[in-house]
Amino acid sequence: MSAIDNTPTNRNFLSPLNFEFRIKKSPHVNFFLQKVNIPNIELREVNTSNPFVTVPYPGEHITFSPLILDFKVDEDLKNYLEIRNWITALGKPQEFEQYKAIEQKPSYTGDGIYSDVTLIPMTSTKMPNYEVVYIDAFPVSLSQISFFTTDQSVTYLTASATFKYSYFTIEKIA
Repeated sequence: MSAIDNTPTNRNFLSPLNFEFRIKKSPHVNFFLQKVNIPNIELREVNTSNPFVTVPYPGEHITFSPLILDFKVDEDLKNYLEIRNWITALGKPQEFEQYKAIEQKPSYTGDGIYSDVTLIPMTSTKMPNYEVVYIDAFPVSLSQISFFTTDQSVTYLTASATFKYSYFTIEKIA
């Protein structure tokens, strides 16, 4: 009788440095991206009581944490303005036409209200391994950018954008 072999076939660790990232609607953010996460996923429980203890059971709804991106701001503010203009169009702060212009664009172009966001972690040999797709993403927050004169050397400015989405999938790339 042979023993069960539980040795992993791939012993390499996932590197935080090797990934590709794409938002069709924000190509300049893609280029200057510094940090992105695969957010938390949570399944809430339903508690049922009996005379002795409360017993947890799996709930029915999954909660996805927001997708947060950190990126260096380019000197023409193109990447910052891509996200800012998207939020502005969704929030229509001055007139309804701002929202109408974005709503009428077909979703498959990535120029409408939503845009799918893709994260592709790479293997240790820098080959695409998985595709993480955030479905129907849209920005809900864009951080401030602060200018200051107190540093002794240049520290380039960064910004953070927070996205909500319907759900995300993780699929192996063949």
